[in-house]
Amino acid sequence: MAQKVTPNLVFTVIRHEPELIAPSKPTPHEFKLLSDIDDQHSLRFHFPVVQFYPSNKENVHSDPVKVIRDALAEALVFYYPFAGRLREVSGGKLVVDCTGEGVLFIEADADVTMEQFGEALHPPFPCVEELLYNVPGSDGILNSPLLLIQVTRLLCGGFIFALRLNHTMSDALGLVQFMMAIGEIARGAHTLSVQPVWQRELLNARDPPHVTCTHHEYDEVANTKDTIASLLVDVDYRSFTFGPTELLALRKLVPKHLSKCSTFDVLTACLWRCRTIALQLDPDEEVRFLCLVNARGRLDMWLPAGYYGNAFVIPAAISTVKKLSQNSLGYALELVMKAKSSVTTEYVRSVADLMVTRGRPPLQAAGSWLVSDFTRVGLRDVDFGWGKAVYGGMATGRVGDIPGLFNFFVPFRNNKGENVVVVPLCLPAAAMERFVKVLGSMLVGKHQLVNGTASCQIKSAL
Repeated sequence: MAQKVTPNLVFTVIRHEPELIAPSKPTPHEFKLLSDIDDQHSLRFHFPVVQFYPSNKENVHSDPVKVIRDALAEALVFYYPFAGRLREVSGGKLVVDCTGEGVLFIEADADVTMEQFGEALHPPFPCVEELLYNVPGSDGILNSPLLLIQVTRLLCGGFIFALRLNHTMSDALGLVQFMMAIGEIARGAHTLSVQPVWQRELLNARDPPHVTCTHHEYDEVANTKDTIASLLVDVDYRSFTFGPTELLALRKLVPKHLSKCSTFDVLTACLWRCRTIALQLDPDEEVRFLCLVNARGRLDMWLPAGYYGNAFVIPAAISTVKKLSQNSLGYALELVMKAKSSVTTEYVRSVADLMVTRGRPPLQAAGSWLVSDFTRVGLRDVDFGWGKAVYGGMATGRVGDIPGLFNFFVPFRNNKGENVVVVPLCLPAAAMERFVKVLGSMLVGKHQLVNGTASCQIKSAL
């Protein structure tokens, strides 16, 4: 059955004046350098997340705004760098000035219920700019609040927790660690189960720096085909849902020698191929697939539990449009798996060294498609005392200045109780129609992912 969508949902949000929430106790005033993995040009932006919490009979008399505001102030005692401001020092290096000024917090009420959002709680959300208000002057990278949080009460007794983070401070796993700390305190804890660890020097460049690996993600390639401009025209936003049926259909296309591939591998390979075909690029043009690979858990990296900085790298797979389009899914899949397996401790060290030796170059945008897997990040598990979120993930289908360049996979449980993967995509409208057809043909036309029996299409209300 097609999921219920509410593309035309309109509601009013009444916001209180934004306030700064400082740590509840005095904290050190000091300067803390970011790592050379944190301090990348491509991470100098704010990324938004949103959590939907239904009403809870056990907390019917509690105010989520007060509970979270108070817990936030206490959590900032442990995570006091978040209450500071970024400064830029010699060589363009970023440093946190731990001023204790605080993070922006907005209390709000909306005349809407959770049910009115429909069963399909995933991006793009209607009126998202009202649920995470961009306070004028707050979204700078330097000298601005590092976090903005808005808690919006709903008519049904539920609430929406929305947050925007300066990405240079933490990755998604680091952010979840901080949010878990707020949740623990909100539920009455006096100590944290995971103590925060700064130690950003662990991911600094070596002395002297020595780039030892190939990093196609930072190649300097001229945008001669003007592929970036083509992504900005008549953009269409939709979300696609992949459940057990769709993933099984894709698995049937996987060659035997690649049968150990992950769900992420096969899904990204499929989408990269379909997206490339749909964009109708020059057959000889090079295209790149980039994915975020976590560096935590590698025994020789020595990143301690509690480390909440950015700890990922972004390896790239490269192909010509012609080869990617004309070969089977196995060709794309092998490229994706090879790119991921290239990440070693030496690769991570080499990225840090490259940042220093090449002046923190940006990621290559022309012909690129970057994917981050949020299915195991744990945003839905954050509990402020009202239970787990029914949705926890990115707040919008677009991140950054170029629509469609950065995408993410979001976990979701559908009305059948199945765990599915939601992929918000944005493409030029004509390319989106072609994408849907190519994707349908890969699934042999039996399981349409848009307006079909397995999933749904969401047109943006933004």
